[in-house]
Amino acid sequence: MFLNFLFKNKKSNNSNKDMNQTPNTVRKTHTDATGIKNERIAVRKGELGEYKIDIQLSQMPKEYMYLNDLLVKNPKSSTGYSQIDHIIITPYGLFVIETKNYQGTIYGGKDRKAWLINGKFKMMNPLMQNYGHIQALKNFIDGKYHQYFVSIVSFTKRCTFKIEEELRKIHSNQLVIYDVELTEFINRKVAVLKLQYKKPILMEDDIELIYNSLLNSNILDESIRKQHIGSIQLKKNNIDKTTDENKCVICQKPVSEKVKSFCLSNKKFQGKVYCYDHQKTL
Repeated sequence: MFLNFLFKNKKSNNSNKDMNQTPNTVRKTHTDATGIKNERIAVRKGELGEYKIDIQLSQMPKEYMYLNDLLVKNPKSSTGYSQIDHIIITPYGLFVIETKNYQGTIYGGKDRKAWLINGKFKMMNPLMQNYGHIQALKNFIDGKYHQYFVSIVSFTKRCTFKIEEELRKIHSNQLVIYDVELTEFINRKVAVLKLQYKKPILMEDDIELIYNSLLNSNILDESIRKQHIGSIQLKKNNIDKTTDENKCVICQKPVSEKVKSFCLSNKKFQGKVYCYDHQKTL
């Protein structure tokens, strides 16, 4: 009976996602200055990445339950909401997964506010981002379950990790993995937790209760979802604009606030920012 319930809910959840929710392909894209063609390629790669995750989730043990693409209220978020890619509820813990569709070498550490892609492009520490997601989810479930969360950040195999070794060790509750490793890492983590707890910490009724609580907290309103995505994109654009304003317009070399202020206050530079070397050429 529980198995029938599980598949019914999985099917229902996927149907809601297709019909009512903002597709992951809109959220999980990584674009650059080369334009629309690259954006379309990124969307396609994002689709493939999410598809690989979905396939692995569908093959999880029958007693596990999972949800995809949740949008929940989060007063502490700048948009007022948190969007969570995947949640897997197992008898030994709740796995919250943040997926990233980047290409290149990823540099980062657990306590670093910003991580780097290829040593120069910044991204928010995804573990801190996922921590915020987990804190938001805690608002919708009983406090007795709060200690059982495991945070996972999943990157595609188009990336190479240069991160703290701790984040790849299975005893950690903050893991950074490749998308193709998801099933392996969850199974290994559950095996470790079985040794720690000896018997399941979440019974069948607990799993159903958590699943339904999170499902009921999910916001399906398309206008709210679009507003959330738009707010994130606007914030990103403002950050990118600020970053550009702190670079030389000729060589794109970063300059200090002092150099920027000097250029903007000097009529000779006509409101543009130049590095010291290019100031001398004008």
